[in-house]
Amino acid sequence: MSIQKIAFYSIAGIVLLFQNEVNAQDDEQKKLIHDFEIEVEGEYRYFTNEGAFAGQEDHFPSIALTPEYSVEWNEGYESVNFTGFFRADRDDKRTHWDIRELYYQKAQGNWEVSVGLKKVYWGVAESNHLVDIINQTDAIESFDGEQKLGQPMVQFTWTTDNFGNFDFFYLPYHRKRLFAGEKGRLRFPALIERDDVKYESGAEEWRQDAAVRWSHFFGAFDVGLSHFYGNGREPIFTFDETGGINTFYPVINQTGLDLQVTHNAFLWKFESIYRNAKAQDFFAMVAGLEYTFTNIDGNGLDIGALVEYLYDERDELALNAMQNDVFVGTRIALNDTQDTSLLIGGIKDLENSTKVFSVEASRRIGNSWKAQVEARVFSDIANDEFILSNFREDTFLKLSVSKFF
Repeated sequence: MSIQKIAFYSIAGIVLLFQNEVNAQDDEQKKLIHDFEIEVEGEYRYFTNEGAFAGQEDHFPSIALTPEYSVEWNEGYESVNFTGFFRADRDDKRTHWDIRELYYQKAQGNWEVSVGLKKVYWGVAESNHLVDIINQTDAIESFDGEQKLGQPMVQFTWTTDNFGNFDFFYLPYHRKRLFAGEKGRLRFPALIERDDVKYESGAEEWRQDAAVRWSHFFGAFDVGLSHFYGNGREPIFTFDETGGINTFYPVINQTGLDLQVTHNAFLWKFESIYRNAKAQDFFAMVAGLEYTFTNIDGNGLDIGALVEYLYDERDELALNAMQNDVFVGTRIALNDTQDTSLLIGGIKDLENSTKVFSVEASRRIGNSWKAQVEARVFSDIANDEFILSNFREDTFLKLSVSKFF
């Protein structure tokens, strides 16, 4: 069954649930509050070097639509939330659509339940989100893994006064990662078709997965402990005798810990995972700190300094290519009415010459426009970098302008 059918059945189920709930309530509880917004984005990506592989292009204009709709009732304790996404791009594989979120949510007392497609984020680190395992990465939308596909789920949250929050997840369907097409950049020499990626599990994408997370704060400490069991979100790459790339999704157990400690202007951050599978077991971590100089000019200017260390036992086979690296960056926020912000950073491999630099900036224009700039620079990429060696010619600049209606 495709994600289109998943979406159809989700919509049908949520509409039926919505009707039953509203019909059972009195007039005051039936009062509906609607909110709708759509973002229209024009984007242009320019890759400064000629592609390393045949068929790759340098210029990629595109347009994207992100509609959002929500309706709530029962004094805000019940709601239906929807976020869609569509992009048309020169790379046919990057032309895609997705339902980022479409779920019914109800809160009562100390519990909350969500049913449908949803995005859930875990983690505290800036350079690598190790513990963030629920949603599949939308790899053709962002190099840094920030963009995610909607995940079908049932989420139950139980909040206690003294023992923190408990989140339980039932995940009935796995979504495969997308890869760039022949014209696209940030890809491997051989094209990887999504449908060619296999599963270790005989149930394939219909394997029934589960996850649980406990989170709590103790004074300056904010801690989360999680466990996931099911189809992994990262495929494992293997090579055949002809040099072809074979990929499959393993069944994994992953235990994660995320911790943030706030002390004056310092934020101390730590994430770690241990992942167990038949194909590979490994430990990975990221640890660092962020210090913010606040209101430097007396007009709200904040400048933060970030340093993080990244370690991954998979070495050069790590999909994130961050196996023994250090990240250094600065975050600048003007705190003005235009919400101007800038993030500059770089990752240096401690075992070879590899360096990756990044710049991300955004600013609102008027009441309904937003401009963003992103740049990634791949410098002195070592030949033994399994992932990044394929991207050494993929330094790019991305400009986007969005209009909100």
